[in-house]
Amino acid sequence: MYTAKKFTFGNLDGISSKQLEVHLKLYEGYVKFTNTLEEVLADLMKDSEKNAYALGEVKRRLGFEFNGMRMHEHYFSQWEGTPSDAGGTLATALASQFGTMEKWMAEFKAIGMMRGIGWAILSYDPVGKHFFNHFVMDHELGQLNGTDTILALDMREHAYMVHYTPAEKAKYVEAFFKNLNGEFVAKRFKAK
Repeated sequence: MYTAKKFTFGNLDGISSKQLEVHLKLYEGYVKFTNTLEEVLADLMKDSEKNAYALGEVKRRLGFEFNGMRMHEHYFSQWEGTPSDAGGTLATALASQFGTMEKWMAEFKAIGMMRGIGWAILSYDPVGKHFFNHFVMDHELGQLNGTDTILALDMREHAYMVHYTPAEKAKYVEAFFKNLNGEFVAKRFKAK
């Protein structure tokens, strides 16, 4: 059984406590439904032949709920501690691949600003030693197998709609980066 993590935030610039409260409740729902689906699967497995169709549907749904839980844990943990720029080996590696940190940031933000809802993700492929800025739609659609999530930006409306309209999502993206603990994010890469 999974337990919802508790996060400690300071005063976030441009992200209100009300927005966090709404968003954290949604995260807790992913945790709850991941646990519920695990229980349902255990029951269905008692007669897997009879329940083959239901097993398939529940297994598909588990990918959405589980990845939603994990992606939100990446997202919220990035705001704990003191806001800072990502430095060290992460900044050096990103600048090496993209030319400069500014070029990487421009590409990443452009992905966040694409039409549609989902996630802007910076992933690292430890096999190919290559970063990917990419878009994940429904948590399980767009994940790059074998890559590690380094940075996760939730671009679904629930992440910003308390204070920003869809037309103002650029303001939300700026607020996201103002509050980002880049040192924490850099540790995700250092661990590789």
